[in-house]
Amino acid sequence: MNTHLTSSFDIPPASLQAIPYLVLVALVPMYEMFFVPFARRITGKDSGITPLQRIGIGLFSVTFSMVAAALVEKKRRDVAVEANKLLSIFWISPQFLIFGISEMFTAVGLIEFFYKQSIGGMQSFLTAMTYCSYSFGFYLSSLLVSLLNKVTSAGSDSGWLEDNNLNEDKLDLFYWVLAGLSLLNFLNYLFWSKWYSNNSVVAYNTASKQAGTESI
Repeated sequence: MNTHLTSSFDIPPASLQAIPYLVLVALVPMYEMFFVPFARRITGKDSGITPLQRIGIGLFSVTFSMVAAALVEKKRRDVAVEANKLLSIFWISPQFLIFGISEMFTAVGLIEFFYKQSIGGMQSFLTAMTYCSYSFGFYLSSLLVSLLNKVTSAGSDSGWLEDNNLNEDKLDLFYWVLAGLSLLNFLNYLFWSKWYSNNSVVAYNTASKQAGTESI
């Protein structure tokens, strides 16, 4: 992609990873100042929405980040192959912006959930496990690339990501796979979060009845 900002300055592609965190820095205060009071008036909850709902919004929105990545990559390859031109690197900013919004809901929601729902002394451990899951996810992504290359190369000469040439590879299809996996991950989360909510209510009612029986 075209990384020129001016005639004498190029944007380092790796620096675009800072966009999600800049979004976090900008949006978290706005979330607390504007969204939480607005949601509080509707739901009656002090936090506006529950931590589980916050995580769910984040997991759902990350799907659109992958969709944006797929659409931009398809356009970038078409422009490069058909017109022999480079698309501006700013075209991939939307996917990072959406990812930053997703992180605002998911990561902060997880920490809030652990500190509100876990037993004493487990909050720091569970927060550390969250970041360990990130590193495990990076490892699985490497396995996913290898597996997808093996599957897609079964009926052709090369897989989607085997040529090490973005104009020859099918990176946009890989992003569509990630979008599908993100959606499946969201549906899986809905199942377990509903199970947790139902069981937490049952546990609370059972504990209340036991406490009432003991008092009698």
